[in-house]
Amino acid sequence: MNLNDNPSLDDLKQLFGRLKDKNHNHILWVCESGAVHVDRLPGGETPEQFEERHPSLRIRFKTYNKGGGYVGKSAAADDNFIRSVHTALQEHWRLAGRQQQPAYVDRYY
Repeated sequence: MNLNDNPSLDDLKQLFGRLKDKNHNHILWVCESGAVHVDRLPGGETPEQFEERHPSLRIRFKTYNKGGGYVGKSAAADDNFIRSVHTALQEHWRLAGRQQQPAYVDRYY
């Protein structure tokens, strides 16, 4: 999924629906090309360390803790959650080109 290609809510649902919520924490992030990723946060690594390992990172959302229901099929089925994330991705992507530091998103409605 790439933010430059005007992704749909269904695109985001597919991205979230492929993940498993039970075993790992996850990070939603966007690289400088506009590609949206939801990656597993390796055990023992902080979100800040993850950010340092990904120099192309432009936007990072708060960490989705395992078992919280923020990824996986139930998250993908939550239309309000997906719509909120989709809107936040689009809004922050519009601003990302003007920011020197990666944006951290911890709230979105």
